[in-house]
Amino acid sequence: MSQQGAALQNYNNELVKCIEDLCAKRDELQRQILIEEEDKHKLENEIRIASEKLVKINENLAKKITARTEFDRTISETEAAYMKILESSQTLLSVLKRESTSLRTKVDD
Repeated sequence: MSQQGAALQNYNNELVKCIEDLCAKRDELQRQILIEEEDKHKLENEIRIASEKLVKINENLAKKITARTEFDRTISETEAAYMKILESSQTLLSVLKRESTSLRTKVDD
């Protein structure tokens, strides 16, 4: 009977050791889970902040693109009007020269 008691004691010791090993592995796994959850929360916060910045940048970019389009339109209209002024000035100068020449010939006659 003492052999059976010794065997039972060995089984018990091994069982306790296995349980302790499992508990240690579980505790290590729990520690790793906590670290990764903390990393996950940090990354989620960084993503949220980056997303908010992206929204603001996109809004500012849209406003600036709209303003640039208005600048382009104004510049184009102004250049077109300026070209008309130049053409009118050239026409006026030609007419003035012709009339001036015509008046001179009348005065010289």
